[in-house]
Amino acid sequence: MRRPPFSAVLGLALVALFLMLAAFAPVLAPHSPVQPVGGVWDPASPEAWLGTDNLGRDLLSRLIWGARLTFLVAAAATLLAFALGASLGFLAAVAGGRVDQVLSRGNDVVMSVPTLIFALVVLSILPKSLPVLILVMAVLDSTRVFRVSRAIAGDLAVMDFVEVARLRGEGWLWIIRREILPNAWSPLLAEFGLRFAFAVIFLSTLSFLGLGIQPPEADWGGLVLENKDGLLFGVTAALVPGLAIAVLAVGVNLVVDWLINRAADPAKRGGTR
Repeated sequence: MRRPPFSAVLGLALVALFLMLAAFAPVLAPHSPVQPVGGVWDPASPEAWLGTDNLGRDLLSRLIWGARLTFLVAAAATLLAFALGASLGFLAAVAGGRVDQVLSRGNDVVMSVPTLIFALVVLSILPKSLPVLILVMAVLDSTRVFRVSRAIAGDLAVMDFVEVARLRGEGWLWIIRREILPNAWSPLLAEFGLRFAFAVIFLSTLSFLGLGIQPPEADWGGLVLENKDGLLFGVTAALVPGLAIAVLAVGVNLVVDWLINRAADPAKRGGTR
């Protein structure tokens, strides 16, 4: 096995850092995320290393707790999107015929509506809760996963080992589980990282528009929304969570690029077939 390049190590380190912040938020956060510790938009001080927010709360503590919510919602939505999109995409590719047509055309209908507009309409009607938010994000993202997984499975479904399984009389589910999925694992893993980065950005967008995580809790997009008015007075509190979003997206994309290169080069990975 070759050592991962520096860019991949850097990406893994950034992702691991944010994961640590999310996992150990109660220990690492110096203050309560909801209790004021100073005045409105105070500058950085020993009491509040990144200053305070629009209500005098410690910005660093809010940022650390926001990392937990950001990771939780984005990871749950991405996992659910892959469970739904990959399952239907594999089924469409293996079954073919009418099943493929129905699933593909239904997917095209959902994708024809702009994602943000679809989410704004649905979330403005449904109750604003974490399960609803995760479900809406997952359904919208599953359409992209469906197309990728169907394309991957379509290439694998015409290979000899799949044809042999068909001739043996194996069913769709057996072929998907034993033949398609093991050989699609590497590209799907790279796609998962990309979808996760998009989920973080999409969640931040929804929260900035007031339809994501609701106060007093906040993800990074919500922190930008809370402190955006400070930019008019030269306060940079809104830029800190925005920078966190950008750094996490860069880190995830560095890891994804490495995974894609490994998936494209058989010499760097162990193939099932």
